Amino acid sequence: MRSHQNVRTLSLVVFTFTFLLIGAAVFDALESERDEDSQIMLEEMEQEMKKKYSITDEDYRVLETTIIKMEPHKAGPQWKFIGAFYFATVVLVMIGYGHSTPATVGGKAFVILYAIIGIPMGLVMFQHIGERLNKGASIIIKKLKILFRRKNPEITEIDLMAATFLLSTIITTSGAAMFSHYERWSYFESFYYCFITLTTIGFGDYVALQKDHALSEKPGYVAMALIFILFGLAVLAASMNLLVLRFMTMNTEDVNQVDNDMQPASSFLSLDGESLIINGNMVTQMSHQTPETMSFVSHTSVCSCTCYPRHSPGARDRRGGPARRPSRISHLLDAVPGEPAHVTETREDERFDFETPEDLFGRSLKRASV
Repeated sequence: MRSHQNVRTLSLVVFTFTFLLIGAAVFDALESERDEDSQIMLEEMEQEMKKKYSITDEDYRVLETTIIKMEPHKAGPQWKFIGAFYFATVVLVMIGYGHSTPATVGGKAFVILYAIIGIPMGLVMFQHIGERLNKGASIIIKKLKILFRRKNPEITEIDLMAATFLLSTIITTSGAAMFSHYERWSYFESFYYCFITLTTIGFGDYVALQKDHALSEKPGYVAMALIFILFGLAVLAASMNLLVLRFMTMNTEDVNQVDNDMQPASSFLSLDGESLIINGNMVTQMSHQTPETMSFVSHTSVCSCTCYPRHSPGARDRRGGPARRPSRISHLLDAVPGEPAHVTETREDERFDFETPEDLFGRSLKRASV
């Protein structure tokens, strides 16, 4: 089983790197030519602007930097309370658009401290919300199954995953319609933004609330955008919670199997100084033996079969008779009144055929007592 786990881990590593290579090849084929054309076009436009307006290279760099720096301010003041709250949310949920960043040393230091404390807090919060959503979904699904008189109303992982997938789809499509209306993006661009946001990839090529002073003049839109981010991430956490639980279940099953494979034989006999140890338990001390305990020791089975329970001296089976052992060591048991002699007696040739270490040790104890 351990080798099976190693093979599975190696297979996952190989598959992941193969997937990376395939992704790189596809993106290269789709984007490289467009990227080269865009670079050539921008260089031509730069030369035309320099020639038309007689701009030096240094002045052009200043103008370019100014335009780039002004872009975030089109949304309004970025570091007033509403803008700062939006930035704090982006940090807490680890999206990281990069649309605005702290410029002061104190702001950068506080971002580090804030993220160290806030990110684990956010992960725990979303995890608990995801669990509550799964619980609520399971209750609703069970009631629906009972309502439609399904034969098996029990909830399965497939049911919960289907429910969270449906809810994620509803949130993403609804959010895409909202952002398409407010940001004047195409529906596909809005859907792309919603997916990049909820998966916390956060490229920053599309960022909401960055036009027409939305942060200061459209509080309703700001509230809807924040609700979309928080609730959407909670639903995503519910889906991830199911996947993590499934993975942990699979891993636990493998570990339990490895533990079972590594367990020693269920029955063994060993000597440790003056102690007699059977099945890992100290049965008796040799220096304090009595005829009764010696008899019990001599009757204790070391059979590796686990289908026969271990009984203490004088224990009775369900039929009311003395607890019995497999026939291979039946010669160690006393005769039971009322039963045929062949049940408890063993011929001398059978004794030698099925001699066990306990037989030898028991007979040695009997000789010592005599």
